[in-house]
Amino acid sequence: MKKIVLLGYMGCGKSTIAQNLSKITNVPFLDLDKCIEKKANLSINEIFEKYGEIYFRKLEHEMFVELLQSDQKTIIGLGGGTPCYANNHELLQDQNVISIYLKASIDTLYNRLIHNKSKRPLIANMNEEEMREFIAKHLFDRSFYYNHAQHKLVVDGRTVEETVNDILEILA
Repeated sequence: MKKIVLLGYMGCGKSTIAQNLSKITNVPFLDLDKCIEKKANLSINEIFEKYGEIYFRKLEHEMFVELLQSDQKTIIGLGGGTPCYANNHELLQDQNVISIYLKASIDTLYNRLIHNKSKRPLIANMNEEEMREFIAKHLFDRSFYYNHAQHKLVVDGRTVEETVNDILEILA
């Protein structure tokens, strides 16, 4: 049973696209962060505050492997950093996985994130210049891992519907 795995930087549209894809395909969508929160009975922020990032990344890896090993057909939305830790990028190449990198430019990400940055702890307290620089540096650091995905879709200037249709073509 193949798993559809969507990955990319925060603000690239993973959750929105996965929810729309789920409605069309009737394949359930699981957000990795929400699965971790449910299992730990803590929010991601609380896990970071109480136990630190290393502990969180261990939980994240274990949950990702658990979701990939389940018999259920699912769409899995990864956290922005998931592919970059615990060799998770290698799992994107598994024969039972269809991994898709939703690739967005710095400008696209900045324009999407600036409007709801208060909901994003990593960038909540940054000014515009700091935020743009943060996104650029992170994207540069993470692109090696993101590019291990089997498929890459550029989402710049594309609607949710267009991106979902692109994914449906990959799955056909």
